Amino acid sequence: MNEISPSEILKNNVWHNNPVFVQILGICSTLAVTNNLTNTFIMTVALIFVAALTNVTVSLLKSLIPRKVRMIVQTLIIAFYVIIVDILLRAYMPEVSKSLGPYVGLIITNCIIMGRAEAFAQANGPLLSFWDGVTSGLGYMWVLMIIASIRELLGFGTLFGIPVLPEFFTRWTIMVMAPSAFFLLGTFLWIVKSIMLKKGAAK
Repeated sequence: MNEISPSEILKNNVWHNNPVFVQILGICSTLAVTNNLTNTFIMTVALIFVAALTNVTVSLLKSLIPRKVRMIVQTLIIAFYVIIVDILLRAYMPEVSKSLGPYVGLIITNCIIMGRAEAFAQANGPLLSFWDGVTSGLGYMWVLMIIASIRELLGFGTLFGIPVLPEFFTRWTIMVMAPSAFFLLGTFLWIVKSIMLKKGAAK
């Protein structure tokens, strides 16, 4: 079997096979935490950390894990790293931890992490699996950061909590509510898919 190169993994996870706008995974957190850039950034960094280390661990242990119980073991591995993230946030960033609430714990159920552990780490070495976890998280991160930038800017007039728009600008209240994330994600999918189809037709 030909081993996929790191650059191909990067292109696939960030663009061609992006977990959000191609695989439509991780949508719950896309809708829930993107009304605030700081929370979105912390959440996506946490996901990169968990996805990368889960992939490495699964890759190292795959020959020792009985096939019938591999999903349960993968869930335990993911939960272990999520608990570390939760403890670190509570210890060093209590306000962010309080703001993110249950969504940190819900990283365990994020299909991106389980999907990459099952589809990639089970069949590849630890280094490539680590890179796959990092780039899958980056693919998730850039989409959420764009949506969060628009929502925070129009909803609060700020970026990372720093005022950007003038006082007279009327804040769009809907932008801090979950329905706006639906509309923005739908628009994002439409734009990106159109670009992909146009590039595909041009080849």
